[in-house]
Amino acid sequence: MSTIQRDMSLTGQPPASINAIQKLGTALGVVGLLILLLAAFNINFPEKPLWLSIALGSLFGGILIFTYGAYSGKHEGIKNDGVWFKSVSSRGFLAWVAGLALTGFYIILYFKAGWLGLNTEGDNTGLIALFDPLSRLLSGNPASQWFVYGTLYTIAILAFGIKFIWKYRHNRYERLRTLSVMFFQTAFAFLIPEFMARLNSENFNLPYYDLKNIWPLNYYNFEQYRVNDFISAGNVGLALLLFGIASIFVITPILTYKYGKRWYCSWVCGCGGLAETAGDSFRHLSDKSTFAWKVERWVVHSVLVFVVVMTTAVVSTYLGYDADKYWLTKDVFLIGVAVFLTLLFAGIWFFKKEELKQDARYGAIGYLVIVLALSGIHYSSGSTLFLIPAETLRDSYGFLIGSIFSGVIGTGFYPIFGNRVWCRFGCPMAAILGLQQRLFSKFRITTNGGQCISCGNCSSYCEMGIDVRAYAQKGENIVRASCVGCGICSAVCPRGVLKLENGAADKRINSREILLGNDVDLMDYVNQN
Repeated sequence: MSTIQRDMSLTGQPPASINAIQKLGTALGVVGLLILLLAAFNINFPEKPLWLSIALGSLFGGILIFTYGAYSGKHEGIKNDGVWFKSVSSRGFLAWVAGLALTGFYIILYFKAGWLGLNTEGDNTGLIALFDPLSRLLSGNPASQWFVYGTLYTIAILAFGIKFIWKYRHNRYERLRTLSVMFFQTAFAFLIPEFMARLNSENFNLPYYDLKNIWPLNYYNFEQYRVNDFISAGNVGLALLLFGIASIFVITPILTYKYGKRWYCSWVCGCGGLAETAGDSFRHLSDKSTFAWKVERWVVHSVLVFVVVMTTAVVSTYLGYDADKYWLTKDVFLIGVAVFLTLLFAGIWFFKKEELKQDARYGAIGYLVIVLALSGIHYSSGSTLFLIPAETLRDSYGFLIGSIFSGVIGTGFYPIFGNRVWCRFGCPMAAILGLQQRLFSKFRITTNGGQCISCGNCSSYCEMGIDVRAYAQKGENIVRASCVGCGICSAVCPRGVLKLENGAADKRINSREILLGNDVDLMDYVNQN
């Protein structure tokens, strides 16, 4: 038998099979999945609280036992673990099976919830009925497909979050931000909205509200039924509505200026939380090509323009024309949106023009002209806003972006496209925060080119498709709109080349100040800066 290692992997080959502890964890997890699968096929479990506890406990415990078997005997530090040699993490057969299974589940969840047992006119059956006891305990209401989804989503972030912390236990930043997303998902996205439902009565109703879900991610927050619910809930509802507005124009810009988009995308967001925990094994699958980067910029900013147009259209539908009755009329609103966008683009063009790529400049002008022209058509003629009925725009966005892109493709295709395909190509929140980070934030990843050994760990494990090594080799600060500040590039660097910083905003983009280690007098460079 030959003992020659024919590959060039510095970490060697992965184990031929998983160990006994990992097999035990896998078996326990399969038991939990089997119970849920039987419930989905309408098997009636008489003691639903008991069987639900067994199913969720088996899933959670199976992941923890598997994690213990994977990392308990290993030292702290970087763990590549032969990801390109495993079928599930290298687009092999198991990856396609997992991707198709997840995609099928999302399609049924979004469009065929009745198959899971949802019954709006009577008692639930099947899988959804299994979750009824937990739902009634938290909110007092029977379960829906979204409660089932939220429960499994939270279980995944908590269990895989512990796995993530154990894997990257050598890095304090990774431990803290993972604990943060686990907390925000469990408290703000899952428990608090359910508890809020208990406050509802015949005379008082609060809409289901994930407090960390900010427009444009929650594109429905300013639709008429939501605004009516906020207003009918009195001072509490009005406070929530004002909080939603303040989040867009005050809270988000301030936090992004100080910390970059990472405060949300890597510390708070539920989509990012699932990507970072359950999707960690697939982060290296992100496309690093220049073509993918160009497509990413055009697609994600087109989605942002779409949601701005759609929101403007929907809000305008429930505003009147009579200035004697309403201070905020439809015309005032449209003029206000047009003036705000014009001033915003003018400010960016005047102060930050040099920091925009040429195609970004042309794209920004084109998008602004389109939005202003459509607004002008409506204002001057009174025709259907933006030439398309507002509800048609809203339904189209909800189906194509809110369902297909963010759910079916964004999560279902983790094993094929990587764990951040939604964040890279579809999330309008990431687009807004990315613009703020690129142009106005203090955040950057600094590099020390003199220490870089070009191992490529940083680029391989960048989930956003950034060629981090190219920046590191030149000693150039990494300031990219797409960077979510996850810090994995720094965590897997064997030389400490990369560092996440929030420094002074000036000299943040230093493409002409290349530091290779020997090209300048280091002490003179430090004293000058």
